[in-house]
Amino acid sequence: MQMLAAEPAVNKNLASISDNLVLAMIVMYAIALFLFVIEAAYGRRETLRGNRLVPVRAGVAAEASTEAAASAVPAASGAVSGGHVPGEGTTSVGGYSAPFDLDDDMTVNVRDQEPEAKASRHVVGKIALALTFAAFAVNLVQIVTRGLAVDRWPWGNMFEFVVALCLCAVTAFLFAAVRYQARYLGMFVLIPVILLLGIAVKWLYTEAGPLIPALDSYWIPIHVSALILASGGFMVSGAAAITYLVSNRTELKRAAGERVTGIAARLPSPELLDRVSHRFILFAFPLWTFGVIAGAIWADEAWGRFWGWDPKEVWSFITWTVYAAYLHARATAGWRGSKATWIGLIGFACLLFNFFGVNYMFSGLHSYA
Repeated sequence: MQMLAAEPAVNKNLASISDNLVLAMIVMYAIALFLFVIEAAYGRRETLRGNRLVPVRAGVAAEASTEAAASAVPAASGAVSGGHVPGEGTTSVGGYSAPFDLDDDMTVNVRDQEPEAKASRHVVGKIALALTFAAFAVNLVQIVTRGLAVDRWPWGNMFEFVVALCLCAVTAFLFAAVRYQARYLGMFVLIPVILLLGIAVKWLYTEAGPLIPALDSYWIPIHVSALILASGGFMVSGAAAITYLVSNRTELKRAAGERVTGIAARLPSPELLDRVSHRFILFAFPLWTFGVIAGAIWADEAWGRFWGWDPKEVWSFITWTVYAAYLHARATAGWRGSKATWIGLIGFACLLFNFFGVNYMFSGLHSYA
């Protein structure tokens, strides 16, 4: 009689701990979100000092390399010294005239009306950030315990994928909060994180167990990991883009003489949000590209072809194309502000549809996910 290979045993204790940690981190993220909202609603607008994306004063570059670029633009000399001459060396970002725009990685346009970028600041924001770090640690431990419980990489189904995606999104946000003082993105990132975790627990939950044969491959930590990391970066970029639209609309109201109050009035400048969104697309796009290529190689090993027009493959390529168009428009046509933001948001919408719509509306070789 032929003996069937026994399935790997599941550590029930670790699996139970992992499930309980999911609930704990949802509660922690929710409390942090509440505190971020309080900071956004009641915090005072303060200058974002030391921000790597914002110059110290209007027309001054954030990095030392700006001096060389400034010397190549004689018309900008007045702006660098603080005496910007209207109509000379200016550009428009988000509908506002500002000192000349150097390379996107060197400086940022700063509106004449507000020389220094500002955002809402409050002590509860620091508490919220600390709590987010703690929830991030719980999220990480949950993934590790899930993997140890089943003795495999813990993203073999939609539930595990969503939890890992949320971890990457929070990681990207914490990086932005520390490096770019982008704490103001907290509520815009944690809202989708909490919603995704809620969906995962309510509708996508799968008990800890072994991988199905189709996914039992060394390509799991290569292909899927790259897509998870990229999706986390795209999520933060999408949050910054949505925040940009709110901030830009606020500036338009201010320019029209309307009084703006509430959370919208305490957001940083749209130019800064545009740059934050761009930075995370620059980070995520190469990872997404690598993930798509790795998936094609895996498909050749598993199904004997690199490309088969499977719905998941098609929408992954559509997502790649939209984000490639975003980067191309910025690099060649010099698009900034609203135009670039809308392209980025279309790419983010394609990403979400690829994640939810394709998995549940179409049947294909990736339906097991």
